[in-house]
Amino acid sequence: MARDAEQTKQRLLEAAISEFAAYGIAGARVDRIAAAAGCNKAMIYSYFGSKEGLFDAAFDERTGAFFEAVPFDAGDLAGYTGRAFDYFDEHPETLRLSTWYRLERSDAEHLAAITEVNNVRLREIGRAQREGEISGHFSPVQLLVLIQALSAAWHSTNPELGPHLPSARAGRRRTLVEAVQGLLALK
Repeated sequence: MARDAEQTKQRLLEAAISEFAAYGIAGARVDRIAAAAGCNKAMIYSYFGSKEGLFDAAFDERTGAFFEAVPFDAGDLAGYTGRAFDYFDEHPETLRLSTWYRLERSDAEHLAAITEVNNVRLREIGRAQREGEISGHFSPVQLLVLIQALSAAWHSTNPELGPHLPSARAGRRRTLVEAVQGLLALK
């Protein structure tokens, strides 16, 4: 029985990731999530407490997977930006959930966990700057904001620019990596 419960919970989570990535919290429908998972919508409330609780679980799953797959390296910010771009390219739902999170849940208790991750990153950037591994031209927070924005830039660019964008994924990635290298070259 426990295994079935875990499988049901996992199916709900996977269906929720797709639904929330497409529609956000306000637009997502628990009926569609339950149908996609092949279960009764009462299971959503049983396992997650509410639609918001399910969103939080979906967000936690995707951000946790991102943090595991793309470890932060203050000594290689250009490489980190390229790896983050790769991850977002392969898992666009992660970036979409992050966008919905900022729009609809930025006051949630999960903000503390994301804040702590960013505080660790800021300390690592500061350490790397003090030890001369990377330029101190920008403050740690400026650098973090810039690399986060750059890693998502191609995925969130205006669609009307489509005909002018480089079609090759490798070219888009190279642009990001070189942009971060250029930022780090500033003295």
